[in-house]
Amino acid sequence: MPAPTPPPHRHFALHKPWGYLSQFTSEFAKEVKKKHFLGELGDFPAGTMAIGRLDEDSEGLLLLTTDGRVSEQVRGRHVEKEYYAQVDGQLTPAALAQLQSGVDISIHGVAYRTLPCQARLLAEAPALPPRGRRIRDDRHGPTSWVALTVTEGKYRQVRKMTAAVGFPTLRLVRVRVGEVLLAGLPAGASREVTSFFEK
Repeated sequence: MPAPTPPPHRHFALHKPWGYLSQFTSEFAKEVKKKHFLGELGDFPAGTMAIGRLDEDSEGLLLLTTDGRVSEQVRGRHVEKEYYAQVDGQLTPAALAQLQSGVDISIHGVAYRTLPCQARLLAEAPALPPRGRRIRDDRHGPTSWVALTVTEGKYRQVRKMTAAVGFPTLRLVRVRVGEVLLAGLPAGASREVTSFFEK
């Protein structure tokens, strides 16, 4: 008898909340007890994996797929990733220009200069759901929001970039990967998509 046809691969866009790891489980029992994982956010098919990562303290759009080849394709291309970063202080034009042209950061102890990117100051705070933990209030000084679009995916890159120009990131939300948008997706919710390159 011919082998049964495997089910078609499926793809999802997920709004990862603050405080969740970008994985479905852990090999460490202690971590399983203390951490939150993606499997708590929905009944995803067996074999579903995250494409790339968002830090535990970062939020926003995370792409999921059951197809390892698609994961490699998305990670291997120079796919744009757009973030909204709330930074400590009022971001200056000089700092914005530095971000746009590339800054020197360290990746696992190795010096690295980021590629030029798109960076723009947001006139007001974006409409986002409340964060899982309060950041701080205005008594500690002003904050500002910047939109950053990068084509790289280095470890904690955006946070390191804003810190390098003197404005540490307080909150980080990914709002776009390629042509897939976070807009309209509540924190913790997901939607199935047919392609990661269609709006």
